[in-house]
Amino acid sequence: LCLWFVFKQEVEKIRIKITSLGLTESRITSDETIQQLFVECRLNNFLAEETPLSLPKPTSGQRIHYNYSTVINVDKADNHAERQYLKSILLKPDLPADSLKFTVVSDPPEDEQDLECEDIGFAYVSLKEIFQKQRDIIEQDIDVFDSQDASAVIGKLTVTVEALQALRSVHEECRTE
Repeated sequence: LCLWFVFKQEVEKIRIKITSLGLTESRITSDETIQQLFVECRLNNFLAEETPLSLPKPTSGQRIHYNYSTVINVDKADNHAERQYLKSILLKPDLPADSLKFTVVSDPPEDEQDLECEDIGFAYVSLKEIFQKQRDIIEQDIDVFDSQDASAVIGKLTVTVEALQALRSVHEECRTE
């Protein structure tokens, strides 16, 4: 029974790790006002987790390392809305918002607190694709697209997204309802 309980708990979570960020030559690397960066992760409209630290912007060819992990709980008891969203991803093939969204945000320097945080780039991991391929994403580089020009890649974000077990659990639930 104890093993089942531990496994059940593992199934009801999506694990996310933001390892590092590297930028390519772009308007971001040459913009002097962009100095510190942090990363936010969001599942649909539910929850925004962000790296606790903003780190100095990397120079081209360098990477900054966040090594930040978080967990999104998707158990039936306490996270019904999140679970319904995962069901909708699996049941509605044309749902456009089927991804975890990572936002790279510029944090204003201490001495310029009148400046606002600014979204400078977005990266996505498709949960539907994880389920279709039956494979989690482990330490994989994903493209970061410029917030002002969605066709321009401004860097790479190394992430891990372990969602397959949770998606299988939700899928199983869909089949038995």
